[in-house]
Amino acid sequence: MINTITNLSVRAERLSTWQKMAVSMLVCSLSAALMDPFIGHLDLANIVMVFLLVVLFISVTLGRVGAMVAAVVSVLFFDVLFVPPRFSLAVENAQYLVTFAVMLITGLISGQMAVGLKNKERQALQREVRTRALYDTARKLAGAIAVSQVKEICQTFFEEELGVSAAVLIAYDGPIDFEAPHNAASFPLERHLAQNAIRSGKTIHNEAMANTRYASIYVPLKASAATRGVLALSQFERATHLTADDLSLAQALGALLAITIERLHYVEVASQAELDRVAERLRATILSALSHDLKTPLTVIMGLAESLSRGDTVVAEPALGVARDIYANAVRLKTMVNNLLDIVRLEQGRMALGLEWHSLEEVVGAGIQYLGQSLAGHTVRVHIAPDFPLVEMDAILMERVFSNLLENAAKFAPPGSLIEIEASVHQGEVHICICDQGPGFLPADRDTAFERYNRGALAHVQEGLGLGLSICQMIIKAHGGDISLHNRPEGGACVQVVLQRGEAPQVPQEL
Repeated sequence: MINTITNLSVRAERLSTWQKMAVSMLVCSLSAALMDPFIGHLDLANIVMVFLLVVLFISVTLGRVGAMVAAVVSVLFFDVLFVPPRFSLAVENAQYLVTFAVMLITGLISGQMAVGLKNKERQALQREVRTRALYDTARKLAGAIAVSQVKEICQTFFEEELGVSAAVLIAYDGPIDFEAPHNAASFPLERHLAQNAIRSGKTIHNEAMANTRYASIYVPLKASAATRGVLALSQFERATHLTADDLSLAQALGALLAITIERLHYVEVASQAELDRVAERLRATILSALSHDLKTPLTVIMGLAESLSRGDTVVAEPALGVARDIYANAVRLKTMVNNLLDIVRLEQGRMALGLEWHSLEEVVGAGIQYLGQSLAGHTVRVHIAPDFPLVEMDAILMERVFSNLLENAAKFAPPGSLIEIEASVHQGEVHICICDQGPGFLPADRDTAFERYNRGALAHVQEGLGLGLSICQMIIKAHGGDISLHNRPEGGACVQVVLQRGEAPQVPQEL
């Protein structure tokens, strides 16, 4: 029965107002005709109930207009056809006037209530349809693998469900880049409103622009970590403005869009990180293999060049100078190879520190001796107090640090200039400074000086791979220390190395 009434109600929605009035009068007429044979057999109160049932039925099926017509016509039919004297509007008993009034009021109230329930049913069905559409859209967004798919799904949803045009503006970091190809929209935008939506995190609804082609609604796409963009809606192609329920639906989909865009962003970041990790591992493997293969011929070249330059064999002066140059360049090349090996080992954690208590003077001296001819054009002055304490460190790695720093100072300082090494103790820390009289560090290079393969603004002056300072920092950090750069007031660069002093073991004195 309920399904039958529902089907009739759906069909009645297609009728015009006059058709509904005619159908109401026809149904009331048929009801009166059916009850006419029962006059004298049924009490008038029972006949009134039948008319009230007819009014209720018409209210449910034909709505407010049909209910009003049915209530008035039912009262007239009851008065003319059933209340004595029949076929007259006159009433013998005044109590029937109360019956007419109650019948009319009851019919109108029941009709109004039926219309209200019908409207609520219609709204519930509309919400159900929109909820199902929102669920289907969420399922599609969950399977999206590109931002272009997300935008297409979003545009289709708003065109089908709300009849508006939509555009998704992506903003991963900071403001929206309206010039980016992925932020192109099919309708004009008010850029300051879109930026305000991101900054405030609230939906902006400009009703004055609803009748223009411009987007009048800007919904921020707020995800868990940040606001990922703005959803812009243009109502120009819609006959009526969006209601509060429509706006709530747009905000709900905006939340789904934000989560989807954030997911795709993190997937992209993770994929790029994985590619970088694989590329770095491959690069490290190639560098390690290449460095190992270069060490053997380099050692032979250095040995032969050193043998010639020492004069162990009789060599003419021009050839002797060439031998010294070969040896100096071989030392420089070996330093580069060692730096590459150290970078690979330190990154892979394969270089264990052999910490022992050493004299800083000996370690610095070994670094100076290793460079040899590379420091021939400079004066190196070392100032370490005789009572300077022993320092716990890996002597081989720290020798590499000092040789790299001294080589950099010799590269950029003018020939014949002074390179100074000073060591002091301050509040339980060992401070070692290597300073030169070169051009110093440029302000633009200080923040990136320790990055790998960064040779700075003066890279054109000297050759190198840009690994020296990076390796020094990694070795110092492994020792639990710190390294910093600054310029001296009188000119020149200065690199400061800070190590923990620690408590050196007591060496028993010989009797």
